[in-house]
Amino acid sequence: MKFRKDKYGNELSILGFGCMRFTKKGSNIDLDKAEREIMEAYHAGVNYFDTAYIYPGSEAAIGQIFERNAIRDKIHIATKLPQYLISNKSPLYRYFNEELSRLKTDYVDYCLMHRYVRKAKKDRHHRMD
Repeated sequence: MKFRKDKYGNELSILGFGCMRFTKKGSNIDLDKAEREIMEAYHAGVNYFDTAYIYPGSEAAIGQIFERNAIRDKIHIATKLPQYLISNKSPLYRYFNEELSRLKTDYVDYCLMHRYVRKAKKDRHHRMD
């Protein structure tokens, strides 16, 4: 696996593992299959895992998997806040703390904003060209 350094000197695998679409078993994530996939990627050198608040069950699944395999300190987690659901600081902290709880960690390595949208002014018309 090839790696690159972020601006803080952390070594990141150039290939990341996106955790948006795990296989389902009924209406839930097939945790055993997801664990096999994640651990195979991890053993191949992948250390960057990407998830988001709105990926159903993803944060909780990878939190369990990282905890069970004791690899949290060996990987980097990127997650995304649903900024379009946040109107002030109060829910921001609630959503972020919920993410930490789901991920079974007290920190994330990269916190991104998910699907940036600009709110249009009511008196303004927007064109899509």
